[in-house]
Amino acid sequence: MTFEEKKNLLNIAVSVREGILTSTHGAKAGHPGGSLSAADMFVYLYFKEMTLDQEYSVWEDRDRFVLSKGHTAPGLYSVLALRGYFPVEDPPTLRHIDSYLQGHPKQYR
Repeated sequence: MTFEEKKNLLNIAVSVREGILTSTHGAKAGHPGGSLSAADMFVYLYFKEMTLDQEYSVWEDRDRFVLSKGHTAPGLYSVLALRGYFPVEDPPTLRHIDSYLQGHPKQYR
């Protein structure tokens, strides 16, 4: 991996962390610590390692990610938004009554 690729991933990780803090603050609830510590892993998997196509999310040959630690949902939501699975404006609606982004994730697309 080149220096520029690493720098890009680090910048994305900063954006993910911002999304985590914004969403948990807006929810007045949640577990930001677990998400913050998992941010680098989410970024590496979703932006470097996994084979994905957000435009065709039901593609049979895509990689799948299973999150067994539900309290890191804010981190997952943040990286999914940055990857283009839903609008980046949505994670701040975390745990709001009318939001599809709740405290524990479910399968999206």
